[in-house]
Parts: sequence; structure tokens; C-alpha cells
Amino acid sequence: MGEAVLRDIAKKRGIDIVVDSCGTSAYHLGEDPDDRTVQVCKKHSVPISCVGRQIETCDFTNFTHILAADESNLRQLLQIKPENSTADVRLWGSYLDNKPIPDPYYGGKDGFEKVFQQCTALSNAFLDAVAGKDD
Repeated sequence: MGEAVLRDIAKKRGIDIVVDSCGTSAYHLGEDPDDRTVQVCKKHSVPISCVGRQIETCDFTNFTHILAADESNLRQLLQIKPENSTADVRLWGSYLDNKPIPDPYYGGKDGFEKVFQQCTALSNAFLDAVAGKDD
């Protein structure tokens, strides 16, 4: 969801960035997003089309920023971060309130809506920091 929301907000703000998402483990490789994620994005007219993949070493040099959803993912990313990394690896929440993004998978639709709202706020805060405030 975060990838779709960030890409959509950047496009609406006229900011040309490459957005991709991946996991730190092999869960959900090659899978489409959860149906509830798709439903919430559709409700907010946010296009979503991605397939699950795992982070690769080249991502640390191909991207300028790698945003972790929570502290556990951040620790894993920092452990595998190669010495030649040029990416700024941070908790996504560090751009706003330092709060992790909870996994809504085991909850109901309400959890997905809350994560959508959090991703919207985090996307704007991140874009404000890296591309300037949207006036």
C-alpha cells in the first residue's frame, strides 16, 4: 500500500520519483497485494499494481532512500546494507512522528484504512523533506 500511496501523491504533486516496495524476507514473493489493500486504494482512487519481491543488494545503490515500515524491518535492512550503499535507510515514520506502520493483515478493513491514512501522511512528510513543501 505504501508504494501505491507514495507514487500517487508524488504524481499529484508533480514530483518525478521512482517508487518500489519489497520485503526483507521471502514472504509473499510474486504475490499480488492483499485484497483489502486493493479495496482501500480503490476507494481512494489510488492505482495499485505491484508484485511482492525481496530486497536485493543492488537496491541500496539503485535507490536514494529505503524506507522501513517498522523497527524490525529497519534492523534487518541495516544488517544487510552493503558498505557501498548510497541509499539513506530510515524508518519511514522518522519523517513525521517516528511511529511504525502496523501490519493490518490480521485485523479487519478498519486497520487497512488506518494504514492508508498513515501512509498518506508519511508520504507527504517524506516528499516535503526530500523535494520541498507543497505550497
